[in-house]
Amino acid sequence: MSRALLIVDVQNDFTEGGALAVEGGDAVASGVTAFLAAHAADYDVIVASRDWHDPEGDNGGHFADQPDFVDTWPVHCVAGTAGADYDPLLVTDAVTHHVRKGQGKPAYSMFEGVTDEGDTVGDVLAAAGVLSADVVGIATDHCVRASALDAVAHGVHVRILTDLIAGVAPDSSEAALAELAHAGAELVESGAE
Repeated sequence: MSRALLIVDVQNDFTEGGALAVEGGDAVASGVTAFLAAHAADYDVIVASRDWHDPEGDNGGHFADQPDFVDTWPVHCVAGTAGADYDPLLVTDAVTHHVRKGQGKPAYSMFEGVTDEGDTVGDVLAAAGVLSADVVGIATDHCVRASALDAVAHGVHVRILTDLIAGVAPDSSEAALAELAHAGAELVESGAE
């Protein structure tokens, strides 16, 4: 049975100092790096996603001057900028597939993105015969939630590694984790096997 690790949006604009900084983002980056150093060989596929928004336009209404922080957001993760880069504390040497999402449109789930070769995450997981996946990254209440729900919808057994995620707000993050558990995802710490 093939296993995957899905690393969601550990990018400069979502970690401390970024345009949409999430408290604990740097800790997630360094924690995922330490986890990979010890466990990369446990996975057949390691996918990392990045928001990769177009520099021109509002990306399908995703960017707004007066954002509501639900459907519209300040400018973030613009393609080719430092904000779109992986957080420097995240070492990506073990990543087998890099995915970019949100190119000209809103996209929360990594399953909405594509690799440089044009493959979706669903394609990558199916080709590798992945039946289970661990999910880590930022933000619990937005892109981690959407990516994990899509993984479940693709028939993958999902574990959320709760010590390797960070959310925008406590209440919405707690609600997201409850929703994920209800959908069948396991909530475990990274040390659990």
